[in-house]
Amino acid sequence: MSRTRTALLAALVLVAGASGTAVAAAPSAETGIAAIPCSVDYKVQNQWDTGFTAAVTITNNGAAKSSWAAKWSYAGNQKITSGWNAKISQSGTAVTAANETYNGSLGTGSSVSFGFNASYSGTNALPTTFTLDGVTCNVDDGSGGGGGGGTDPGTRVDNPYAGAKVYVNPEWSAKAAAETGGSRVSNQPTGVWLDRIAAINGVNGGMGLRAHLDAALAQKGTGEEVVQLVVYDLPGRDCAALASNGELGPTEIGRYETEFIDPIAAILADSKYASLRIVTTIEIDSLPNLVTNTGSKATATPQCDTMLANGNYVKGVGYALNKLGAIPNVYNYIDAGHHGWLGWDDNFVPSANLFYQAANAEGATVNDVAGFITNTANYSALKENNFTINDSVNGVSVRQSKWVDWNRYVDELSYAQAFRSELVSVGFNSGIGMLIDTSRNGWGGSARPTGPGATTSVDTYVDGGRYDRRIQVGNWCNQSGAGLGERPQAAPAAGIDAYVWMKPPGESDGSSTAIANDEGKGFDRMCDPTYTGNARNGNNLSGALPNAPLSGHWFSAQFQQLMANAYPPL
Repeated sequence: MSRTRTALLAALVLVAGASGTAVAAAPSAETGIAAIPCSVDYKVQNQWDTGFTAAVTITNNGAAKSSWAAKWSYAGNQKITSGWNAKISQSGTAVTAANETYNGSLGTGSSVSFGFNASYSGTNALPTTFTLDGVTCNVDDGSGGGGGGGTDPGTRVDNPYAGAKVYVNPEWSAKAAAETGGSRVSNQPTGVWLDRIAAINGVNGGMGLRAHLDAALAQKGTGEEVVQLVVYDLPGRDCAALASNGELGPTEIGRYETEFIDPIAAILADSKYASLRIVTTIEIDSLPNLVTNTGSKATATPQCDTMLANGNYVKGVGYALNKLGAIPNVYNYIDAGHHGWLGWDDNFVPSANLFYQAANAEGATVNDVAGFITNTANYSALKENNFTINDSVNGVSVRQSKWVDWNRYVDELSYAQAFRSELVSVGFNSGIGMLIDTSRNGWGGSARPTGPGATTSVDTYVDGGRYDRRIQVGNWCNQSGAGLGERPQAAPAAGIDAYVWMKPPGESDGSSTAIANDEGKGFDRMCDPTYTGNARNGNNLSGALPNAPLSGHWFSAQFQQLMANAYPPL
């Protein structure tokens, strides 16, 4: 996870005879109070040639919890086969043990125990690092039992969102609160978009990066605070969509590095901000275009072919990961499209391989990657409950429906979890986590289906039951009928670091008609409600709302629709 990991963790795991125990640090000599946020006691109780039984006891020294999840990874080929007193899942070498419904409560100083059976061959090396809700256990957090506790500035955690507040952007909050009914959501955290060089210092009198970080310190108090930044200004940015074109031409990689990434890195590295957990969403909508919109594909564009040929997307992402990843309290999450873009077999594995290439470009390594984010500024439903990819109607698979169209995934949660596994398999660290942007994928309101569709045909079954009411899954601009999705929350599901509102609800995706501007933003017909489509959306209507302003500008009518159709409802 971090290039600053110390050998301390390894030193805290002791082996005695045939049983192994991860021993907690001793209490502080001054206070007698443990200065570690949590301890994990991992014992191999019984071991034979091909398997073993282990018992795990977790002690929580932090704030009381109503639910918990412990994680560790194996160095060998250990596979958990059964368990008790915890919901245990394993992805590759990474293990997650989460509470059962009856033992989620874990007070300060309280312990919980669970066990499991596992298989192995060769040696059964003990795990060396354990986390509880993203916080590393068995390591002194530096609080000495006194003061406000928390992790030391710059201390890496597995999941930056665990146990932390998330920055509420006062500029977005004021716009939301000014809307009728907007005060219901104006206290929610949203992403701060650095989408041009000028945004670093602030545009039109607005807050720049330092002003946001200063405001985050003020909000932080004595606890932990995440700040969410969207780093978004690659040369030839978003080569398949005009509405989000950027200011830098295809060859201006030098300007990207020296005028955009370097100044951002210099600010984030300021020791003043070392106590913040800074989450960066790295360059949305660009790398996936190199997989899906190039070459002989019907969806190819000349602009995307240019960016594939000159390599500046890969170079730019690698440079950003390297520079920002060198800062101990920065957590880089690379954009990973969404299920309705990369969920097909032709796109899924090639995308993972391309991301690995970018993560090793320009001096970056996989250790500069905390995880990936899906559905950024998109509308794909989090979880479709009325049908699954394995269903069939009259012998016809759901994959053959017009809506699914041979995709392997029907929603973002299943895609994000599966793509995480694929990313680990191609070489990313087993501890990576996924973020899912749920800002606009609620699809509630009166049009939300209450059960499966009719089984007349596979299309009536899918279309009658799907929450996502878009005309086509490729539609992305200011979608009619969309609603606010799950509120931001940490560690909501296995492999998911957080649900986030990275796209601030109410900010337009693009203008419905051409609008002259000095922001480098073109007019994309996908934002025109009268447009009948192209190869990327199956030549369907765009489904866009009318009268939309430029991308990033406030769109009151859309914000009102998002609140009205929120799911869960407001």
